Amino acid sequence: MRRERYHRKTAKKMALFVVVTVFAAAVFAGTSPFVSRADDVSDLKKSIEQKQQEIKDAQDQKKQMQSGLTDIKSIISELEQSKKDLAAYVTQLDANLSGIQARIAEIKEMISQKEAEIVQTQAELDAAVAKEETQYENMKIRIKNMYERGDDFYFEAILTARSFADMINRVDYVEKVSASDRNILEEFRTTREYVEVCKAQLESEQELLQEAKKNVEAEEASMESLIAQKKADIEAYESDISNREQLVKEYEAEIAAQEAEIKEMEQIAKTLQKQLEEANGKKKTYDGGMFAWPAPSFTRISDEYGERMHPTLHVKKFHNGLDLAAPGGSPILAAYNGTVVAAAYSSTMGNYIMIDHGDNLYTIYMHASKLYVSQGAEVVKGQKIAAVGTTGRSTGNHLHFGVRLNGSYVSPWNYLK
Repeated sequence: MRRERYHRKTAKKMALFVVVTVFAAAVFAGTSPFVSRADDVSDLKKSIEQKQQEIKDAQDQKKQMQSGLTDIKSIISELEQSKKDLAAYVTQLDANLSGIQARIAEIKEMISQKEAEIVQTQAELDAAVAKEETQYENMKIRIKNMYERGDDFYFEAILTARSFADMINRVDYVEKVSASDRNILEEFRTTREYVEVCKAQLESEQELLQEAKKNVEAEEASMESLIAQKKADIEAYESDISNREQLVKEYEAEIAAQEAEIKEMEQIAKTLQKQLEEANGKKKTYDGGMFAWPAPSFTRISDEYGERMHPTLHVKKFHNGLDLAAPGGSPILAAYNGTVVAAAYSSTMGNYIMIDHGDNLYTIYMHASKLYVSQGAEVVKGQKIAAVGTTGRSTGNHLHFGVRLNGSYVSPWNYLK
């Protein structure tokens, strides 16, 4: 009697197991309880591994950023040695400014990329949470269904086999259902793990983004500090009364060197143009159209074209262009269609571009922080060719815009009005 009650109790437990696993498989698998979930689990595990690696990469990147900030004190200390030679000092300082500017651009690009990645990670997290919640709700339905049907239902299910063969089939069925159920439960656990790693990745990416923004602010502050130092040093150098006569001579020599460099570029452009004319029979001509304003972000004209009192040398000197004060990094546009005949650096002009528009008409753009075109490039009116800066003999962010016709400077206003 006791053995019979034991067997009956065992059979009821077995029936409960069969029905629970069948129902669980049917609920989670959607249609057939035997649909394999192994691929889904494998994909989730691969995604978890990938995200864990991305978290590590973000943490490493954050550490690199923290240790890679520009040491502005060290730069200024090194520059002290070259202050006696203004041209060497300006060249060395501009190289440092260009390096900081490049780093700022690199970090800003990373910020844009990271913001896009955060949006994607948030979407992945939202989808994973939704999936987890669906699985959890289905599990509650399964448990409720089991409770409402009671143990007798499960007991009857296991004892209704019509033959021994039918019993074997049901045992096989139980094994398949059990395997399917294990995969479903494994997928649920993996989904929960995936949710957690998504949360960790999102947090890591947000921390890196904040660190990047802090670095941009720090680098911009370093750049402004270096520009201020440059301005003060150039003005102090040029304002030294004891050196006034020598400084005027140096200034005139620099302007002469600048003029010689530009004339050389003009001669090269003429030679190239002549070769092109002979090759295709076409002459480069200026059609008389009005120029585009070359610095759309300008705030004011800081220095006009023509004779002026030099701000620090305090002697009358001819100013061969327009100085357009504009924020550092703001765009410089090609004033008109043409060919870039120079995209280079000099200690007086800084980073500069010279464009041939045909008929011996040229435009020159000086003191840029960055050049976006190179020698030989064809540009069109309004195209972005550089960024405003303060490289060369400059004491603040601005564009020096010059126009040359037949080998001499002319007023830019002739082409801008």
